Amino acid sequence: MTITFSTLGALLNHGFDTVIDVRSPAEFAEDHIPGAISLPAMSNEERARVGTIYKHESPFAARKTGAAIVARNVATHLDGPLSDHDGGWRPLVYCWRGGQRSGSVATILSQIGWRTETITGGYRSYRRLVQTMLYEMPIQHRLVLIDGNTGSAKTDVLHRLAARGLQVIDLEGMAAHRGSMLGGSEAGQPRQKAFESALAAALAAFDPAHPVLVEAESSKVGRINIPPSLWSAMCAAPRIEIAAPIDARTAYLTKAYADVIAEPARIERLFQPLRAHRGHSTVDGWISLLRAGNHEALARALMTDHYDAAYAKSRAVHPHQILATLTTDRLDTDGQNALADAIMAIVA
Repeated sequence: MTITFSTLGALLNHGFDTVIDVRSPAEFAEDHIPGAISLPAMSNEERARVGTIYKHESPFAARKTGAAIVARNVATHLDGPLSDHDGGWRPLVYCWRGGQRSGSVATILSQIGWRTETITGGYRSYRRLVQTMLYEMPIQHRLVLIDGNTGSAKTDVLHRLAARGLQVIDLEGMAAHRGSMLGGSEAGQPRQKAFESALAAALAAFDPAHPVLVEAESSKVGRINIPPSLWSAMCAAPRIEIAAPIDARTAYLTKAYADVIAEPARIERLFQPLRAHRGHSTVDGWISLLRAGNHEALARALMTDHYDAAYAKSRAVHPHQILATLTTDRLDTDGQNALADAIMAIVA
């Protein structure tokens, strides 16, 4: 009835048809096993209600109420998302710690005739495997970082390398943030745990015999922290540097950030904290260019006044091994493809 996974790779390659997370929607939203579907045994409100009964009445009364709630919700799932499964379907069920919620749901599914298993220790055992990989053990993969000043098309080049079959971690994509002060989105970022789940799943799927390409980042992408095992590996990793003139970077950045430029009021707000670092006159100059709609001049000013200086300071403090410096005058599609081909020739 229960199955124990000793490694993250074994859990992620479980072999079941469907992984079912029966925790509440709020628990699922914070993080879940990659690929799992949410079929809650209790809603957020129902879980809170049962907890209150447990605390203020008795464990027996809470279990009785909880059993009735779970039975009703499982019936709804059987009439809905589970209605089309035949007798050969094999579900893997988990809850917070492999206790009553997953056990109750699994018992019902097993009685129907489905070969149902639960995860020993539930989500907590999965989370321990993720933490071990990202916080306690050194990364087993050989990393190569793609570096370059702001506007060097590093992320787009990484995507082209992934399309060529290389192993790539897109930290900005996983963190839903482009890594700069203007890089956030209205949709917001995932929770830290959800980011770590995506990262751990990617690493677990990679072949340690081949390099993993990662964009050079700071230790945070927006509000997301890069876990210490990966960050240590990134700090020690060699780099391939993209060098492009400011005209090419200006053209690329203006196009890449077209969605951000469309929200000038938001950009002005994001500029304000930099007054303490870059001075009022510099920030006022950016705002004047923004209000005038002179977006290329603004992109150029941001790079020369802020981003390039920050990169130069960071590199002076933390020197790195440079495998190659790739110089290009073009960051359009052809230029990005040429960079991807050159990087592939170096690392493949």
